Amino acid sequence: MVVLSFCLFSQYSIAQDKAINVEKYTAHNKHKFFISWGGNRESYSKSDINFKGDNYNFTLNNVKAHDKPKGWHMDYLNPLRMTIPQTNMKLGFFITDHYSISLGIDHMKYVMTQNQIAEINGYINLPESEEGSAYNRTYNNEPIELTEDFLTFEHTDGLNYINAEFARVDDVSKYLYITNTDLIQINITEGIGGGVLYPKTNAKVLGMRRHDDFHVSGYGVSAKAGLNITFLKHFFIQGELKGGYIDMHDIRTTYSRSDSASQHFAFFERSIAIGGIFRI
Repeated sequence: MVVLSFCLFSQYSIAQDKAINVEKYTAHNKHKFFISWGGNRESYSKSDINFKGDNYNFTLNNVKAHDKPKGWHMDYLNPLRMTIPQTNMKLGFFITDHYSISLGIDHMKYVMTQNQIAEINGYINLPESEEGSAYNRTYNNEPIELTEDFLTFEHTDGLNYINAEFARVDDVSKYLYITNTDLIQINITEGIGGGVLYPKTNAKVLGMRRHDDFHVSGYGVSAKAGLNITFLKHFFIQGELKGGYIDMHDIRTTYSRSDSASQHFAFFERSIAIGGIFRI
């Protein structure tokens, strides 16, 4: 009887130990996929913007710009209007428990601040029959007001940064006294990325008809850091701070291929997204 009781107790103890030591689904990330969707806000550094064509070549110095937020809006969830707000989409794969690769698009918006005063260098020598000929002359570090009849310039459909990222994720739940990470898990993430800019630029230079098609205009590089909260194993909300550099050396401005613009600037992006993570 004593031997039987001991055997039963031993089996019960082993079963309990196995139950306690069952590995959590969230313990490993390797070979999991993830997808996310969210919104963003941006700040931009001042930039020098060069405009050139057959009869003009001038540079505006230290031009200010801002983003174009839509605020809390149902367009973020409407499949037919998702590209109207500033949005982020990402699809990725964990190659190890800590490291992932992803492909995403940061649909940012860049709007030159209208009616600001900037310095201009260069020349404008348009035919007298054209609207912008009123600005014909040579400029040398002179102030000019960027009125609508002189220039409107924005990447609002949008400043599309199509990028690949390499990122690291670390679970910090234990430092916050969270034991059941399958219920809720706290992660920090950081990474680097790079890609191309594919904007639809809305520019009206010296009254000329704008070019309004998507065009590969340059490249960007970036670095990010963020906080990820995963709950019920498969769902997460993630906030990120991202800084980077954009060089757009071939911006289409009019329907003449002789006309173009170029600029480079730094950006600082804040984003929040919801998503899912799963293993196939």
